[in-house]
Amino acid sequence: MTLRLVVPKETWTGERRVALDPSVAERFQRLGAEVQIERGAGCGSHFGDAQYEKGAKLVDDIVAALAAADVTVRVQPPSLEEVEQLRDGSVLIGFLAPHRNAEVIRRLRDKKITSFAFELLPRISRAQSMDALSSQAAIAGYKVALMAASLASFFFPMLTTAAGTIRPAKVVVVGAGVAGLQAIATCKRLGAMVEAYDIRAAAKEQVESLGAKLIDTGVDASGQGGYARELTKEEIARQAEVLARHIAAASAVITTAAIPGRPAPKIVTKAMVEAMKPGAVIVDLAAETGGNCELTEPGQTIEHNDVTIHGPLNVPSLIPVHASETYAKNVFNFLSPFVKNGELALDWNDEVVAKTCLTHDGQIRHEPTRKLVG
Repeated sequence: MTLRLVVPKETWTGERRVALDPSVAERFQRLGAEVQIERGAGCGSHFGDAQYEKGAKLVDDIVAALAAADVTVRVQPPSLEEVEQLRDGSVLIGFLAPHRNAEVIRRLRDKKITSFAFELLPRISRAQSMDALSSQAAIAGYKVALMAASLASFFFPMLTTAAGTIRPAKVVVVGAGVAGLQAIATCKRLGAMVEAYDIRAAAKEQVESLGAKLIDTGVDASGQGGYARELTKEEIARQAEVLARHIAAASAVITTAAIPGRPAPKIVTKAMVEAMKPGAVIVDLAAETGGNCELTEPGQTIEHNDVTIHGPLNVPSLIPVHASETYAKNVFNFLSPFVKNGELALDWNDEVVAKTCLTHDGQIRHEPTRKLVG
């Protein structure tokens, strides 16, 4: 039986990405899959319906298409109503935010849907080409650097003018994961002096390779899987004392620190903001999970003590063409090894399949989510 792969239009407010771009839809077709795209699904990413005609079938009745789908591919998690539209026992792939969607996960379990959450993809070398978290974080890191340059009241590069020389802006990037490293690289390209802070000692080499200087607070909180662990109260105090001095001298601060499945750590305090120079800016990429700055208001741009604090949401969606293209390639690299002669044959002995799986055959396979759902 031919694999029927369906891509619905994203329904989250402001979401402009699409799960498959036309070129990847065509690649799935060449593997023998029947690809169905909801009409208008790619418009937010500037992919018109006509661009899909070579590799996919455009559908008007998405409810009927989902009811017959073998695999549904999305970007954002489905609503409860959208879960009900999925065929029992089918496969769902996308970002599923299992730590904050308990009711959705429970329903996926009860409908015996095999769901794969990109948030759970193991951080191993073989899975790098499938890592949607990283691909989207790189795009977000680039965009927040441009936001900081746009909002700041200072030039980023050094400029020599007839009126004299303007010194380059000092930018502090908090968090040197994928997003932070891209923000560092972009700020350096714009000519700023960049310092970075990360509680993982392993970040030093990566930061310095981009021409930035790592702020050393004497705290190392390297955790499992390349992420950082939570700090103790003593470590937080030691970190804050050193970091405050560097933030006070910055023209712009970009914060990107996150702990998967938990609220963003509060790193930039109100006192730190009040010590910053007038006209400085904070761009908080962690706003979606509460923000790294105590004063961040998710989705809002505010001023406090003459410092601008910007809390953008869903930043990758602001660059929808490349965000969709890279996400679609992640989907293809994840799924295509298991498409044989136009049929899906998942290998449950494969580490990528086993660890990325959230629900399967009426069970929640991810233990932390199972405990959350109860």
